[in-house]
Amino acid sequence: QVQLVESGGRLVQAGGSLRLSCAASGRTFSSYAMGWFRQAPGKEREFVATISWNGGSTYYADSVKGRFTISRDNVKNTVYLQMNSLKPEDTAVYYCAAETPSGTPKYWGQGTQVTVSS
Repeated sequence: QVQLVESGGRLVQAGGSLRLSCAASGRTFSSYAMGWFRQAPGKEREFVATISWNGGSTYYADSVKGRFTISRDNVKNTVYLQMNSLKPEDTAVYYCAAETPSGTPKYWGQGTQVTVSS
């Protein structure tokens, strides 16, 4: 079992930056690939980024590539999402997830709200 708690979401102006954090409990954190997802009002939850168990591999949605960076610290049991050059369309609730080896989210956090004003 992995419990996840996101933080760092807030209101920011377009062009600004935010860093989201996802703190995990449980001794097995380092064995999971971790992902960030987001859900905008009236839309389905969508994939944002994923990072392998050791941080050696990352993958991004085209919509955030070059602007967002996912990273992890397996000593601190935390995964991060650095978001730069934010756009109003990045407004959403952001969730982190611990993923199965096939990339399917298995455990979810409660989400953190990011609002980008124009």
